[in-house]
Amino acid sequence: MNARPENRVARNLRDVFGWSRPFMPSLLPAAATDPLRVAGLLLPAPDGLLRSAVRISSLQDQLFAHSAFPTVEEDAVFFGPDTYRFVDLVQQELRRQPLAAGARILDVGCGTGAGGIMAAIAAADAQPSLSLTDINHRALDFAAANASHARCGPHELAQGDLFHALQGTWDLVIANPPYLNDGKARLYRHGGGRWGEALSARIVREGIPRLAAGGRLVLYTGAVMVDGRDPLLDALRPHLDAEGHPWTYREMDPDVFGEELEAPAYLDADRIAVVALVVQRQS
Repeated sequence: MNARPENRVARNLRDVFGWSRPFMPSLLPAAATDPLRVAGLLLPAPDGLLRSAVRISSLQDQLFAHSAFPTVEEDAVFFGPDTYRFVDLVQQELRRQPLAAGARILDVGCGTGAGGIMAAIAAADAQPSLSLTDINHRALDFAAANASHARCGPHELAQGDLFHALQGTWDLVIANPPYLNDGKARLYRHGGGRWGEALSARIVREGIPRLAAGGRLVLYTGAVMVDGRDPLLDALRPHLDAEGHPWTYREMDPDVFGEELEAPAYLDADRIAVVALVVQRQS
């Protein structure tokens, strides 16, 4: 879309903040450009044009800020198709089993915070508290802005590696971690391990002990299928069975990021699926 000649320069706000197109300085009023400039979110572009470093996406009736296209920076904060499927999964789970009053929600590796924010809004009748944590400080900047804009209720933010930045237990832990083997090791894409599965496995192993009695862990992630088997499930099953808590695991989408299969890391892979794991800690 952006490569089409007629789309080379932005003509309206949607072009600037939706399509990340360069724009004439006169297109936006000073009330918009001055805060962007002060925040370091207004970038120079060729031919005297400007470009916003922040992009805005809609999800249901909310707006979320995140990194502009293309997301090439190591600490870029991504919002895309996975975000929509992740939020839908969490909301389905909350409809299936609503939270009790005063519940605690944790979005670990929160990125834009969309998962946790939308969970808190969906569970508003329970008046939950929300914790948002990420290892990427830039992600927390976006999450803080998004949570404030959404007015999602009481929330806290913490920077750190998975659960290490916070104490206590939660009634709902949700995660949509990076699950690819990214050659550039960008935070929003690289999951570690042979196929990008390491971070997802850590979230399960470290997350179950952080669940309150009756609490749930909802993990949305990718699983590389190799020779007809699921190595992520193979790695998780012994741990899940040993913990003894009820759990379900299913494919939500059988084939995503097909272009990644051309990369050396995936030469023995059949496909990359999106999977959902729900674990409920027994009382």
